[in-house]
Amino acid sequence: MNPFSTIGIFSKAEATTVGKSLHTLHQFLQQQSLNIMTSAHPAAILGCPACPDTDIAQQADLAIVVGGDGTLLQAGRLLAAHDLPIVGINLGRVGFLVDVLPEEMIQQLSLVLAGHFVEEQRGLLQASAFRGEQLLGKGSALNDVVLHSRNAVRMIEFTTHIDGNFVIKQRADGLVVATATGSTAYALSSGGPILHPSLDANVLVPICPHTLSNRPLVINSQSQIEISLCSERGHLVDSPVDSSISFDGHNDIELVSGDRVSIQAGQKKMRLLHPKSYDYYQILRSKLHWGTPL
Repeated sequence: MNPFSTIGIFSKAEATTVGKSLHTLHQFLQQQSLNIMTSAHPAAILGCPACPDTDIAQQADLAIVVGGDGTLLQAGRLLAAHDLPIVGINLGRVGFLVDVLPEEMIQQLSLVLAGHFVEEQRGLLQASAFRGEQLLGKGSALNDVVLHSRNAVRMIEFTTHIDGNFVIKQRADGLVVATATGSTAYALSSGGPILHPSLDANVLVPICPHTLSNRPLVINSQSQIEISLCSERGHLVDSPVDSSISFDGHNDIELVSGDRVSIQAGQKKMRLLHPKSYDYYQILRSKLHWGTPL
């Protein structure tokens, strides 16, 4: 018996990139007599009515994302809150999350729709920014929450507390707080370790720290992190904004000296489905070119 009767489709906006795969996918799902709900981007490419993303999240049994990791991250932040499982079709550049290749799409989806899949749960981060007691904004991230300098090539100074305990006061270009999923994203390029997605852990990776002894720190994902911008730092006259906090590279919240950011585990997790043949280490070998002659 098919465990999925209503399928939601999400995709990148570029028809030249995803158009062929989208049409093949849509035709296949129609042949399976499934109810199909398409979000705005794939609906425009397919020429069919679009459904609001929130309706798809509430009514679908499975979401199929056609694109790259960024497309899946965008959909995943929404769908995690509704426990909607996701399958990713890889039409991006790297693809740590979207692991079904276009040429294998029909074969692999046939197995998934028949109930033959491996499910992973990927944790999210929730972060809130404050100025005194005023809430400046908040957001969620599947990859990372990043504190970074703005408008100038200069370091910022900040303190980090974990579960109420003082950890470090440091000067750096910023700080990446990443989930195990995000350990292969910005955190990796900043020198952080790769965390297996099954680990219930997050990693804090300083960006270009002034002191070379400042190393990445792996902590329990349930720990509470608080980052405070040092208030004694003066502002540039023409640039009162010291830095920003971003969520998966989007939705920046501008910060000044004295502001603080609170980061904790999200209440929900993203449900990511893979074909039975899924092999995380094979993906690492492929995407990071391990063993490839230089």
